[in-house]
Amino acid sequence: MVCSDGMPTMTHRTTFALDDLTARRLKRLAARWNVSQAEVVRRSVEKAEQSESQPLTAEERIAAARQLRENLKGRITAEAWIAMVQDARR
Repeated sequence: MVCSDGMPTMTHRTTFALDDLTARRLKRLAARWNVSQAEVVRRSVEKAEQSESQPLTAEERIAAARQLRENLKGRITAEAWIAMVQDARR
């Protein structure tokens, strides 16, 4: 449903339990984008859905991995990266 001002009417309220890191990320994005936390969630869900429907090619995945490696060069060790990823998955 859409209001007369063109904005969608929010009809569903949902409660989430987030870990501290995710909650901080959500707040930082909301501040950076100058929107509500709910808008960050809406945009993120939309982006995730779009990326699911348009999978990356093997070449795109390799390029992204190379870019990530280049961006992280000298900033973090492989061991620290693995620990951080494992921690984030818990």
